[in-house]
Amino acid sequence: MLIGRFLRSSFYYYRILHIPSHTGYTHVGDAFIYLAACLLPTPYAIFAGAGGAMLADCLTGYAIWAPGTIIIKTAAVLLFNHKTDKILTLKNALMLIPSAIFCIGGYYLYESAILGNFLAPLAGIVGYITQAVLSSALFIILAAALDKLNIKKRIGD
Repeated sequence: MLIGRFLRSSFYYYRILHIPSHTGYTHVGDAFIYLAACLLPTPYAIFAGAGGAMLADCLTGYAIWAPGTIIIKTAAVLLFNHKTDKILTLKNALMLIPSAIFCIGGYYLYESAILGNFLAPLAGIVGYITQAVLSSALFIILAAALDKLNIKKRIGD
């Protein structure tokens, strides 16, 4: 049941709460991918996080981004640790940095491959940075709140 909630959350925050930008859209849905990665076993987190993001791409008219999204969001999930008592650990907080790099660099390279051009995708980097920063901030806020509620003990990780 928890996997379905994360699939829905990542889809919702990608699909509904997004701002069109350059050739895609900017959103805070990555925060829910990070939460899934910290709460669910890795295969389930990949399915819920990357799957929800891919569905949002496909259902918002950006299906061309779906293959890149699966790769980039899977890489992000693999950075986080779900085998701790808390969500907001030092390691998980520090993993926001390489996750942002994967997001920014990954989408830049993917867009470059699609366009056959390394110059035009530079226009999208501001959106990717905004997405990474806002998603990271939301993750920290939600992780701290969920840790105060002892959510990991309540769901029986």
